[in-house]
Amino acid sequence: MSEGFILWSVAILAVVLVGISKSGFAGGSGIIATPLLSLVMPVTASAALLLPILLFVDMFNVRHYRHSLDRPNLQILLPAAIAGIVLGALFFNQFAQNEAVLKRGVALLGFAFLAYELAMAVFSNSIQTYQFPKPVGTVLGVLSGFTSTLVHAGGPPVFIYLLPQNLAQQVYVGTIAYLFFAVNLLKLIPYALLGLLQIRNLQMTLLLLPATFVGIRLGHYLNGRVPPVIFRRIIFAILFFSSIQLWLNQSLFSLFF
Repeated sequence: MSEGFILWSVAILAVVLVGISKSGFAGGSGIIATPLLSLVMPVTASAALLLPILLFVDMFNVRHYRHSLDRPNLQILLPAAIAGIVLGALFFNQFAQNEAVLKRGVALLGFAFLAYELAMAVFSNSIQTYQFPKPVGTVLGVLSGFTSTLVHAGGPPVFIYLLPQNLAQQVYVGTIAYLFFAVNLLKLIPYALLGLLQIRNLQMTLLLLPATFVGIRLGHYLNGRVPPVIFRRIIFAILFFSSIQLWLNQSLFSLFF
C-alpha cells in the first residue's frame, strides 16, 4: 500500500467526516479532522489544508442562518476569540519547527475534547442550567479562538457558555455559525503570515472539495437514520486512536511500512 494512497484516503475520510458532522450531527465532531490528518502530514499542513474547506462550509451555514444570531453574545465572544487566535498563532510560530511538540499539543486537545464530552454526559443537567457571567464568556472565547487556530475545534468552550442561556435553536446555531465564520476568516491572516497557506495545500484543498459535498449529503441522509450517539462513539474511537498515535509521535504510515 503506497504512502500516497494512505494520504489521500485519510484526507478524504477527514473531509467527509467534517461534512457529515456539520450537516447532520450539529458540527461538534469536527475536531476529528486535524488529528486524523496529522497522522499522515505535518500538523501545520493539516490545519492549513482544512481551513479553506471549513470556510467553504461556513459560507453555506451563514447564508442559511443570516437572520438568526444573538449580537450581544457575539460582542463578547468574537473579540475574545481574536485574542485566542493571536495566542494560537504565537504557539504555531514558536513550535513550527518542532513537529513532536505540535503533535503532542494536538493529542492533548484531543484528550481534552474527550474529557469535555465525558463531563457533558455526566454533568449535563448542572452545566446546562448554570448561567455564566460575561467575564467567563471572555475567557471561554479566548480558549475557543486558541483551540480553533490549532485544530479547528473551538466549539466546546462556546457551547459551554451558550447552552445555559436557552437560546432559540435557530439563534443558537446561527450565532455559532456567524462566530466561526468570522473566526475562520480571521485565521487566514496568521496562517498567511506564518507561511502555512502554500500552493500545494491549496491545490489539495480544491481536489478535496467534492468530498465535502459527499459528506454534507451523507450528513443529511444519516440525520434521523443513525442515532447521534452511535456516530459520536465512532468519532470518539477514531479521535482516541489518533490522539494516542500523535502522543507517541507515530504516523499512520508506521502501521503499514
